[in-house]
Amino acid sequence: MSFDVQHARETGVSARQRPLRYSLLAAMIATSLAHNVASAAETSPPAASDNQTMTVSASAPAEGVEASSPASDYSVPVTRAGTKMLGTVRDVPQSVSIVSKQRMEDQQLQSLNDVLSNTTGIRGISGDMDRTNYYSRGFMIDNYMVDGIPTAFAARWNLGDAQTDMALYQRVEVVRGATGLLTGPGNPSAAINMVRKHADSKEFGGTVSASYGSWNKQRYVADLSAPLSESGNVRGRLIAGWQDNNSFIERYGAKKQFVYGVVDADLTDSATLSVGYEFSQVNTDSTMWGGAPRWYTDGSQIHSRRGYNTAPDWAYNDKENRKLFVNLKQDFDNGWNITLNGAHNEMRLDSKQLYLDGFFDKNTGVGYSSYANYPVVGGTGYNTGKRKVDAVDAFASGPYELFGRQHELMVGVNYSRQDNKYFSTFENISSESLGNFNDFNGQYPESDWTPRLPASDTQLVRQKSTYMATRLSLADPLHLIVGARYTNWNRETPSGEMEKNNTTPYGGLIFDFAENWSAYASYTSVFQPQDYRDVNGAYLAPVIGKNYEAGLKSDWMNSRFTTSLSVFRTELDNVGEATTQTVKGSGDVAYIGRKGVVSRGVEFEVNGALTDYWQMTFGGTRYIAENRDGSTFNPQLPQTSFNLFTSYRLPALQQLTLGGGVNWQTHVWNDVGAPEGNGTWRARQGSYALVDLFARYQVSKNLTLQGNLNNLFDKEYDTNVASSVVYGEPRNVSVTASYTF
Repeated sequence: MSFDVQHARETGVSARQRPLRYSLLAAMIATSLAHNVASAAETSPPAASDNQTMTVSASAPAEGVEASSPASDYSVPVTRAGTKMLGTVRDVPQSVSIVSKQRMEDQQLQSLNDVLSNTTGIRGISGDMDRTNYYSRGFMIDNYMVDGIPTAFAARWNLGDAQTDMALYQRVEVVRGATGLLTGPGNPSAAINMVRKHADSKEFGGTVSASYGSWNKQRYVADLSAPLSESGNVRGRLIAGWQDNNSFIERYGAKKQFVYGVVDADLTDSATLSVGYEFSQVNTDSTMWGGAPRWYTDGSQIHSRRGYNTAPDWAYNDKENRKLFVNLKQDFDNGWNITLNGAHNEMRLDSKQLYLDGFFDKNTGVGYSSYANYPVVGGTGYNTGKRKVDAVDAFASGPYELFGRQHELMVGVNYSRQDNKYFSTFENISSESLGNFNDFNGQYPESDWTPRLPASDTQLVRQKSTYMATRLSLADPLHLIVGARYTNWNRETPSGEMEKNNTTPYGGLIFDFAENWSAYASYTSVFQPQDYRDVNGAYLAPVIGKNYEAGLKSDWMNSRFTTSLSVFRTELDNVGEATTQTVKGSGDVAYIGRKGVVSRGVEFEVNGALTDYWQMTFGGTRYIAENRDGSTFNPQLPQTSFNLFTSYRLPALQQLTLGGGVNWQTHVWNDVGAPEGNGTWRARQGSYALVDLFARYQVSKNLTLQGNLNNLFDKEYDTNVASSVVYGEPRNVSVTASYTF
């Protein structure tokens, strides 16, 4: 038998109305893989259509090897990304990347950090080993969502959003550009949505895995599902894991533990209720706050070893995350459905650390400050924080008829209350107290801490939103999406209160000009209040602007394989940019608001099943972000980057899967303050490529072994490009054994 899937895309019928007719063999395969397929999409495909067929044939798999299926693809056929209306990626008039469960397993993408580092158009800047901020199209990503509920992200207080463990999540959806319809306020960078795993099996089963890798990394994960009622209408799922690792950074160690439980209940044939709880904890020892100093006072580079650690033994950075959620879905016979999400999240930070950011004499080791009239070469900090988010989101979507054609409508409301409480105390480090830098080995006495005081960015943020969007079928091949989100945004800080009302319009046009091809164009506005302060301590005005995008998309084999090509342009005012000065009365970096910032560029992505044996994702971006005067905005970000990863299961030996990939980016630079604030010096990082390999062997029906090799050529590279250096990981390996029952 051969396995060939043909998907005919109907004209004049939207994705939600383009159901599939399964052959008997297809239905049997889908049934046998229900445990995986149910999690791969939000809903099952709709009822069969007379105008569509799916032809299925398959090569007989080797003994103990499952046949290929959409559940093991890199693509995800059904999503609510972008507009909250159910459809395919092709139905969203924006750039969308979805990282599937299978791809995360192949690449061993164990945290959101790993996922974002391997996603088209996204690059990170690492302040140190535990804090990485991610950017797209030149702007920081500040909206992280779980099941569609966003959490506002503060750059200065990194509470571990990107350290979230992917063992708890089915996929990650990334919508690039402005996403005001989904999130309200936010930078025109991207919105990251993590979709949780659910209890979708009516039989007891699960997977346990163990891995060991470089720097004594140990990781153990158990994922168990079971029915909680005789009929299976109530089901439970438990995921627990533990990880312990050292690092190429000397003396650094980290432990992580997590547990996740969810109960899914079929209240009726058309209503489901999900209740779940998530707990995770990350503890680190001797963790750096910032990287290693970059320059001597004569302008030459300090060539510290990659493993050099400036942290004392008393330094630590601990984070704890607790999430409680409730989800209720109700489907109606007329095609309408209602979704209600409620969430309570608490994230805690407890940290004592030391940083160095001065310039040092090559011969004497004497330090000099980076700042004018601020004679320090570093500092210590005792910081604690708690971020509490309570949110409710409810929306309804479904078809309606107008002027003899069928359309779709989505309406919703959202309320969130985010309480950020940060407390800190610090002590400056002078050149005299540090001593000879050339002899410094990270050992520095712990400060005699003064009482911690509320930080300036302690705040309470409330958002009330209403939103709607409709997909209009103007003609058989032509669809128009229009919508808007109204947001009442309120922030209370120790220094005062600010309230803003904003309406974010959204519009997109999709033209199905061929059987498998579409062209699209979209527009939305940008509104984002900022936490940055100027030299006088005043908050910068909100970022405002416009975002335009146009492109081509295609899908094949029932969306198992997708392609996209987009061009975009973003125009912004009041964009915060770091200066070489500090906020008066503090050591915080001061910012200025830039007007006339423009980002424009092109992106592409190819993703999914090329054949039943061959999966691939290949994406890239080229953009230019400039200030009004023509200078580069955020030059520490690569303006050109590509990422490729592929896996191939050998037809002649189907137990064996081989693959690998490469991440490449162009050179970057950054102008940072010279000694004692006298001008700027330029930090540079040349272009580089990181090559990864993997192999997996299915020993039996239940047991698999997998090996991953990262940074094959042991490339040395800097992930910070500022006054300090933060090296990326050298070559490393891991071996994982997984048993499924």
